[in-house]
Amino acid sequence: MVVLDGWVDAGFGAAGAIAHLLGIAATEPVASFDTEELVDFRSRRPVAKIVDGVTELLRWPEIEIRAGSDAAGADVCYLVGAEPDLRWKTFVSAVVEVALDIGARMAVGLGAFPAAAPHTRPVRLASTVPPDSAEIGRGVGVVQGTIEVPAGIWGALEEAFGQAGLPTAGLWARVPHYVSGIPFPAASAALVEGLAGLTGLSIDATALHTAADASLSQVDQLIARSSEHQQMVRQLERNIDAVEGNPLDIGQVPTGDELAAELERYLREEGGSGPES
Repeated sequence: MVVLDGWVDAGFGAAGAIAHLLGIAATEPVASFDTEELVDFRSRRPVAKIVDGVTELLRWPEIEIRAGSDAAGADVCYLVGAEPDLRWKTFVSAVVEVALDIGARMAVGLGAFPAAAPHTRPVRLASTVPPDSAEIGRGVGVVQGTIEVPAGIWGALEEAFGQAGLPTAGLWARVPHYVSGIPFPAASAALVEGLAGLTGLSIDATALHTAADASLSQVDQLIARSSEHQQMVRQLERNIDAVEGNPLDIGQVPTGDELAAELERYLREEGGSGPES
């Protein structure tokens, strides 16, 4: 499974999902990548831990593959850490080589994007897949229509995994655009459950659902303070109910151009970090 930070992650959906997955079962590193060669430390600076004026350590960006298992003992590996700034093709080739060497049976990436969706409806997933995994995509929910948006490292990995003959899918949680800048645990829960459903892994998402219930209650309270916001949510509910079954609402709400514009706006606000699982 792939979750590299620095690309689009509305509502911190993928970040919350991987934090949950790494927190419920022990993992150990099986491979690491030289971030000196892959990361621009001026754009992704190390973090200094300072205690009473004393700099005790620097935490440098890391990229590693960690191995663990699900609740039933099935093996699972996680590619986590910083999205590379440099040498993408070299990095992708190395990741695919490791995946094949360890006998990976499927590659799944997680991400989340801002969308014209209300928080009062369940978070739906959309998928991106290479051509040979089209059947997997149809099972999750396909992206209808044609859009062009900047690609993250998952886009390159997805293509390479597909070319290597590995079943591959990117799972995308659709996050209400008005909460895309704050943690939205409902998106994380949807991603974890989508991952479990797609792969057959046994994963308990109870803690995420508990956090999601509290978060949704807070959003309800905020929306209730503004008649304008209430009207917006009601309109989003009508729109989403009218196009149920169309994961990205292409041709409805929003159009492909509108979605691309929303993604580009989100990327600009995030300082160039943005979608593609």
